[in-house]
Amino acid sequence: MTANDETGKTCAGRGNAVELFSRRRLFGLLWPLVIEQLLSVLVGVVDIFMVAYVGEATVSGVSLVDSVNYLFIQVLFALTAGGTVVCARFVGARDHENAGKSGAQLTLVSVSGMLLVTAAFFVAGPQILGLLFGAVDGDVMENALVYLYFTVGSLPFMALFYSAASVFRAKGETRISMLAALFMNVINVVGNAICIFGLHMGVVGVALPTLLSRIAASLLMTWLVQRPSNDVRVRSVSQLKPDRRIIREILSIGVPNGVESGLFNLGKVMLQSLVATLGTASIAAYAVAGSLVTFLYLPGNALGAGLTTIVGQCVGAGRPLQAKSYTKKLLVLNYVMLAVLCTVMIAGVQMWTSLYNLSGQATDLAAQLVVAHSIAMLIWPPAFLLPYYFRATNRALFTMIVAVLTMGIFRVGLAYLFIMGLHLGLVWVWYAMFVDWTVRLIVYAVAFHRS
Repeated sequence: MTANDETGKTCAGRGNAVELFSRRRLFGLLWPLVIEQLLSVLVGVVDIFMVAYVGEATVSGVSLVDSVNYLFIQVLFALTAGGTVVCARFVGARDHENAGKSGAQLTLVSVSGMLLVTAAFFVAGPQILGLLFGAVDGDVMENALVYLYFTVGSLPFMALFYSAASVFRAKGETRISMLAALFMNVINVVGNAICIFGLHMGVVGVALPTLLSRIAASLLMTWLVQRPSNDVRVRSVSQLKPDRRIIREILSIGVPNGVESGLFNLGKVMLQSLVATLGTASIAAYAVAGSLVTFLYLPGNALGAGLTTIVGQCVGAGRPLQAKSYTKKLLVLNYVMLAVLCTVMIAGVQMWTSLYNLSGQATDLAAQLVVAHSIAMLIWPPAFLLPYYFRATNRALFTMIVAVLTMGIFRVGLAYLFIMGLHLGLVWVWYAMFVDWTVRLIVYAVAFHRS
């Protein structure tokens, strides 16, 4: 029996009476994550809003590539979430040296992986996009290729950024990564405004500021994570020497999480490819609706990132009952925040969609999608917040299996049946997604109740 097992039993006997996270500490952990998610969403919305004034072909090209980029960003985020869990456990056990070393090992693994991805797209970018989106118009593909080369070049820098951020999040110092994200997004938005409206650079005006902002933010975070004033930090380049034990721990969570996220987002790319068969108006409407509804994901994504730290530290400190209790609290908080956001989204749907300068057909389609999605968010929290709990408690393989099966069978399978088989409209792509959410909710809720 390990010390943590012993501590866990002792704490369980006392009902884990001593709270590891006070309300004040929870608030201090969570509000920067919410702001960081909001910044990320706002930049995505502003990007689509700005590029919409270049034309629907440009919006469509950027949207197609962003669906591919999002796949790799989410894989990267999933991998670094594994590093956050490992680092948080060391923090909970007060082993600060290995906590910092886990951050260095995460940097080694994540940057190496993204360099391979970048190289692959520089060698075979046209072929990959042609395979995924070959049916789109020529001007859409032309814009997509230009945008692709700039954005995939930023992936290794995003790996640096997320790896450093994982160390601060594991400690509960989420304000630092929030401020770095603010710095990155300000550069991106200002750069977009100058390059699109001032220099009239078209799709390059969206892509170039994205690359430059990510480079700047990654360098800032790399410097911050090495500061001697940090009790948990990357102390030297020597910590980048591969440590099989720590890498194995990171990958035991990060690989299933990354596979889950990768296949999940590959499914989304397949759906984007399916939508591409419905015409440019549908592609644009799908892009705009997808941009708007990301606001609804904001609370859950932020709370999930916080839950990774909370449960990880609880596990490291041997307090399993508190891990489950905090998960329930964050679920309730997610519903409260969603009630406000979904009401605002539905009430102002015509105004939100009209901001994007689309055709009347595309605007109406986008509004229909947004309303359907806002109502369906009642299903979302247990389906997507509970997996953070399972991953932080060494059940990442379980969440991977559930996500891959439900994505393949319901979200992708039903969508192709609805569109290609039954020739139904665009909104049925999202109806298939809602079936996926429902099945996840049932499976995860039962597993959480039994844990």
